[in-house]
This record gives sequence, C-alpha cells and structure tokens, in this order.
Amino acid sequence: MKTLFVTGTAGSGKSLLSSKISEHYTAGGAFAAILNMDPGAESLPYACDVDVRDHVDVVAVMRRYELGPNGALVMAADLAASKIAEIREQVDSVSPDYLIVDTPGQVELFAYRSSGPFIAENLAREERACLFLFDGALVVSPASFVSVSLLATSIRLRLGLPAVNVLTKRDLVADRLGEVLGWTTSTSLLGDALAAGEDGETYALAASMLRGLGEGGFAQGVLPVSNVTGDGMDALRGALSRILNMGEEVED
Repeated sequence: MKTLFVTGTAGSGKSLLSSKISEHYTAGGAFAAILNMDPGAESLPYACDVDVRDHVDVVAVMRRYELGPNGALVMAADLAASKIAEIREQVDSVSPDYLIVDTPGQVELFAYRSSGPFIAENLAREERACLFLFDGALVVSPASFVSVSLLATSIRLRLGLPAVNVLTKRDLVADRLGEVLGWTTSTSLLGDALAAGEDGETYALAASMLRGLGEGGFAQGVLPVSNVTGDGMDALRGALSRILNMGEEVED
C-alpha cells in the first residue's frame, strides 16, 4: 500500500484534490481509497472509505470537555491519534493500492501537534509521500509566495516525508501562471520580484526567509493542477510515481 498525505492551508482544495487523485488512479486501473482525517469536516466531495469521524465526534468532545470549536478540534486531533490502531485496522481491511489521506483543514492540527507526525508514522510503514498545496489565490504576490513556501518547507521538516508541491486553482491565476511558476524554480527571479514589489521591513523579512529557503534547496518546482479541468493530473501522478513506485504504476 502506497500512502499519500494531502496537506495545505485551509481552503487550498485538499479534499477536492484528494477526490480527483482517487479518480485518476482508479481510471488508471489501481485501487485507491480515501481516509478522511478531519474530525470537523461537515461535508466532503467524496465517499470516505475510512473516516476518522467514526472514531471521534467533535460535538461530543465540545460537550464533554466544555470546549469551544477550536479547542474541540485540537483535542479531537489528539484523540484521533489514540485511535490509530483501529483506523489502521480499517485501512488494512480495505487494502487499497493507494491510500489518500485527506488531512484537517487547519494544517496546524496535523503538522504541528505531535499527533500528526505520530499518525503519519504509524498509519503506514511502506512507501509514503506528502503533497503540499499552494493555494493559487494566495501566492500571486512574491511576499505571500515566500510565506507559503516557508510553511511548505516547515511541514516537510515536521513530517519527514518526501514531498511534492502543488499549485491549486491554476485557473484563477492563468494570466500570471508563468510568472508564479518561475518563482518556484528560481530564487533569483523571486528575489527580483520581491525587490520590485516590496519595501522596508516587509522586503527585509521576506528576503531573509528566501535566503534560508534557497540554502535549504527549496527550488524544486511546483506542479500546477486544476481541480476543475483536470489539467496537470498526469504530471502529478508521474511525480508521485517516481516517489512511491520508483516510476512504476500499480495496476490490476
């Protein structure tokens, strides 16, 4: 079983992309299953094969511990980690070729609490990878792009998994897509954009972050994908195959 953790900021399109990836694998003859790990999800664009909400009830957590919505989500995320044996047993009973893990909308619930890395480590022992979604609506300014890039690198460090960066909502930034993609592979281009568009403290801070990202080898590219048209899905599947299958696809 190959496991893919889909991460990103709230509203970046994690659940919809999880659905599209599942459909893409299925169309290619593989058996893909989706695990919803967001205990606070109210509706999802796919039918869950395994659902953390069957194990953790956010409303019940709120009532039992007299917590507000945010506190309940934090506790629910930690409670989900305590249920990892049961969740893994369900996953094993489904036995997919690919398990797509749709992580919580609030990325900090999964990546920055100890429960997230624990789940990533104990849910699957075989080939694993992480997708980080760059929300196209958020990264059209160079300073915002640097900020989100720093977040992507931080999550990669926290989870300790090979990562593929994906630009979602490419349709919304079609007129600037080439420029944004240039930033993903050239820190010098991004630095020039920062110098032209920012000044004062904002420029100094963003430029400092960019230097750190460059020294860490961030410039690895970001794959643009459209959840609406499906553009970019073949390239994404190829990138994942190189990590999960050493270039070979799993087929029935």
